[in-house]
Amino acid sequence: MLYIKPQHATMKRKMKTKFILVLLALSLNLFLTSCSGKGREGADPTVAPEATQTPGLAATGQDDNSSVITPAVTEAAQAEATEKPEATPTTEAIAEIGEATEPSLPPLNPDNFDPTASISDKIPEKYLARRIDYPGTIEMITYDTYDYFGDNSKIQKQAYVYLPHGYDKSKKYNVLYLMHGIGGNEREWGMFTENSTVKIIMDNLIYYGDIEPFIIVTPNGRSSKDFANTNSDFNSFYKFGLELRNDLIPYMEANYSTYADYDENGYDMTASRDHRAMAGLSMGAMQTINIGLCENLDIFSYFGAFSACPTTYTSSQIAEQLRKFEDYDIKYFYNICGTADAIAITHATNAVKNLSSLTEMLKDNENLMWQEIPGGNHDFNVWYLGFYNFAQLVFK
Repeated sequence: MLYIKPQHATMKRKMKTKFILVLLALSLNLFLTSCSGKGREGADPTVAPEATQTPGLAATGQDDNSSVITPAVTEAAQAEATEKPEATPTTEAIAEIGEATEPSLPPLNPDNFDPTASISDKIPEKYLARRIDYPGTIEMITYDTYDYFGDNSKIQKQAYVYLPHGYDKSKKYNVLYLMHGIGGNEREWGMFTENSTVKIIMDNLIYYGDIEPFIIVTPNGRSSKDFANTNSDFNSFYKFGLELRNDLIPYMEANYSTYADYDENGYDMTASRDHRAMAGLSMGAMQTINIGLCENLDIFSYFGAFSACPTTYTSSQIAEQLRKFEDYDIKYFYNICGTADAIAITHATNAVKNLSSLTEMLKDNENLMWQEIPGGNHDFNVWYLGFYNFAQLVFK
């Protein structure tokens, strides 16, 4: 007997098959959407999703006996950065986000500036995600200077310069001189690659409208012909003030758009002092205090000391040195140190302890700030946080 399937049963099976195929297609589409990061509610199309942005990996050197750890990275990434401190992700490993768009930056109002509100104990993750849509640039410069620690012979040195996104020679920019530690060099802050944590933080601070764009310079703090030798006589660090005033600052102001009215025959550096800042880690913090604040207050107004090392002036010595500059004000003096930092905590504390009672030029929580990080060590966890905070305090 020949059996013939009823027509309605055949149609029912076809509809069931079609329904399964539709479900599979929808599931595949949802999976691809979630993997690509698209379709997130409220997502800003001009901002790379944090999951596809690259965390800062700029820990590139060690100061004293410090460990080098970049904030907000995984343990695996920390281990890799420690083993290969100069290794950085390739461009291909970074997710593209399409056409960049210029954000509308809210105007900053210095009259309403509250310095204590800018102090954080942790860098928010969004400031550690590399921006592809709004990046600044880094350049290496070579400038003439002298062996101030030795025979005063002419030498050439290198430094790195961060320029904010959209750097425009028709505009004027403030400048921060950012110093390294005793075992480092001009590369210790990592400001020589696209993955520099300093650059990443700056790009984001500017993008989110937290600061006005400014230039950063990371020089080598040894003022001697043996500057490239990180084991050379550390006393060359104490001569850096001569190089800074006579050579590096004039070079920057001759070649970049700053607030100074540069003239190769001589110019008044004091007139633009409110547009210069100096900061540094460990030995660089010592230089910021001993050299920047106490020797060159006539050409600097802002100072940031991160874990100031031994030989940093005590508060009484600082107050004594400041008497030479009674006609100048201090816009801001920021200090940070970890409580577990056996190298620096005593010296960093002694530099600011009772300082406001020894000089009328500094007042606690007005233009003088001391920040302790509980359990913090002599490392980049503290120093990057110090930079993040200080970058929001300067030039306000």
